[in-house]
Formats: sequence, C-alpha cells, structure tokens
Amino acid sequence: MTASAPRSVDEYLRQLRSELAGEDPALIQDALYDAEEYLRAEIAAHPDKSEADVLELIASTYGAPQEVANAYRDTETRVKAAFRTPQGKTASGAPSGSPNSFFGVFLDPRAYTSLFFMLLSLATGIIYFTVVVTGLSLSFGTAILIVGVPIFLLFMGLTRVLSLTEGRLLEAMTGERMPRRPVHPGAAEGFWQRVGNMLKDPRTWSTLAYLLLMLPLGIFYFTIASVGLSLSLSLIFAPILSLLERWHVPVVEGMSLQPEWLGSVWALPFLVLIGVFLLTLLMHLARGIGRLHAGFAKAFLVSRT
Repeated sequence: MTASAPRSVDEYLRQLRSELAGEDPALIQDALYDAEEYLRAEIAAHPDKSEADVLELIASTYGAPQEVANAYRDTETRVKAAFRTPQGKTASGAPSGSPNSFFGVFLDPRAYTSLFFMLLSLATGIIYFTVVVTGLSLSFGTAILIVGVPIFLLFMGLTRVLSLTEGRLLEAMTGERMPRRPVHPGAAEGFWQRVGNMLKDPRTWSTLAYLLLMLPLGIFYFTIASVGLSLSLSLIFAPILSLLERWHVPVVEGMSLQPEWLGSVWALPFLVLIGVFLLTLLMHLARGIGRLHAGFAKAFLVSRT
C-alpha cells in the first residue's frame, strides 16, 4: 500500500525514517538532515505558499520519501563496494589469503589503521578531555554573566564539531559507517526554545560523556599498542642485536644486549617465532578493539530518535 503524499515537513521526515527502518543509524541521520535542510530552505524561499503546496511543488525534483530512501541505499551500497578490501588471487584464480585467517590479519589494512588509531587515541583523548573540562568550567563560571550563554553555545557547537571529526576519523580507521551530518536543529524557533531543546537532547550529554571517556580509553589503548609493539619487535630483532654484539659491533653504548639465557644460538629462532606470534596477536587485538570502539562511539554519537 502506497503511503499518502506528505503534507508537512515533519510528516515527510516520518515517512522517510519509516522507509529507512533497519538501515544504519548514521545513514538515517544523514538522510534526515539532508531532507530537512532542503525542504525547509525551499519553504523559506516560497513564503507565499503553504508547506503542503511547496512539498507538492518539489515532489518531482527531490523525490518522494520512498524514492529518497532507495537513492540513499543505492549510494551506500556503491560506496561500500568501492571501499571493500580486495583479496589477492593465485594463478588458479583462488584467493591467495584471507584477512580472517590467523596470519592473514597482516593482509587486512583495517588492522594497521586500527593499531594507528590506538596509538593516536591518547593524543585525541587529551584534546577532547581538555576541551570539555575547559568548556564546562568557563560555562558554569560565567553562567551569571551575560557572556555565559554565548560561551556555552560556542562550547556546545565545538563539541558537535569534535564529534563529527571523531566520527570521520573512526570511519577512516575502522570502516564503520559514521554520520557525515549533524542532527538538524529543526524549524526556526525562539532562541531560548532552541537552547532548551539542546539541553533536553540526550545526544548532547552522551557526546560530552564520550569526549570525556576518550582520555581513559586513550590511555588504555595506547598502553596496549605501545607495550605490544615494543615487546614483539624487541623479540623479533633481539637475535640481530645479539649477533651484532657478538661481532663487537657497537649498538648501544654501555648496554649489554645479550643476557645469559640468550647464550645459545638455538634460542634465537624461538625468539623470532615468539615475537611474530605476539605481533600477530596484537594485530588481531587492534582490529577487534577498533570494531568494538566503533560500536561504542556509534552508541554515544549517533542520534536514534
């Protein structure tokens, strides 16, 4: 049964959300923002017409909710196909390796980008934490002054920008779909009503919570990545350094690189194997943490209403 033609922007958005039911929440947020932005701009450009008349006028240019939803689905499918990691093939045409196998993780670019995200998260966590703490302090400290409201609104706008930036970074690092548009503020309302709506929006506070939590999470991620890399790489390259020391090649002045338990040459290959094994585990862990954190970020940063 075909839905009746929408007679208002709110009805159009409800139908569009219904048509996109089951899709990624980030995709729905982007589609609703684009639709509302376009429809309200057209209504503002035709002040002599009602909402129903304007919607009927632009139905052939922008499309019905079902047509818009299908267009977004098709675009999303093409984008995912374009960014899907291709598998190499052998001469017989069979896949040369699977990123899902144990050592195949080294063929997955997402493992490397997730590891880089773990190392970068300490810096971003410090920046986010500093912005939120400073912004809240200034907002509450100047609340009784006339400049308190502009400072608070500027701070909230900055947190929205940071949330979108974090989303784009996560999408680039982990491949998880994140919003490219903010939540639309809606129809033009009074200034204080908009402020009240922003304060009542759960996403306002979940965004602040996410930015604050990124500091302890960043410390945790950075510690795992740095310790894992240093331990695995030191085991992999320890035999080389040990042989250099045996050949009296100066590597690090005043430091012995050959402990007693490394005296046997038979121990050297086992150290390399252990180091490779630990490095492979770290890559799997990094990829898993990237996926988990992307889901965590989506729960805090993406609107579901």
